[in-house]
Amino acid sequence: SQVNVELLLQFFDIFLKIKDLTTSEAFQEYDANKDGFISPKEFRRAMEAQKVYTNQDMDYILNCVDINQDGKIDFMEFTERFHNPARDIGFNMAVLLTNLSEHMPHDIRLQRLMDKGKSFLSYFQDHLGRIEIKGGAGYIERVYFEITESNIEQWNKPHIKESKKAFLHLVVNETDDKEKLEQFINFCEDTIFEKYALGYI
Repeated sequence: SQVNVELLLQFFDIFLKIKDLTTSEAFQEYDANKDGFISPKEFRRAMEAQKVYTNQDMDYILNCVDINQDGKIDFMEFTERFHNPARDIGFNMAVLLTNLSEHMPHDIRLQRLMDKGKSFLSYFQDHLGRIEIKGGAGYIERVYFEITESNIEQWNKPHIKESKKAFLHLVVNETDDKEKLEQFINFCEDTIFEKYALGYI
């Protein structure tokens, strides 16, 4: 149901933000002895200071944590346990919603989901790569993929963007296969060269 999907989007949003919270300098100050453990009270104070969660969100997060025999939370273990699955599954949800919104731009129920998931979708904005290809029936099809953190800067370089644009322009327009192949090879060579060049710097 729509209510369940909205709850799922809220879940993703809560746990996608957790890594930025627990790795921030302000949060690290609560871990005075730098052992990776803080008390539930300190955890709540740290979340309150960041001003990204509602009281209801904070209650929910604290209900999910494991507390050790000393009454403390291993906040990095907690972060990995919840952030990583939220990121992996959330990316697929972001692709699905983005794809649906492009095919059904006037659907009211979908628009409501997009509004509810605005914060969640913004998390994946820089990681959501898209190319357009001409399908067998001659229609333009969008293919989505994840741009990894290590490749974001490279993917957004001006000459890489130009290579992509030139290649996609040729695919969309009627040119011969040899020319398309040459453009594709140029695009791949630019991308690979850039990746290895960055590796040597």
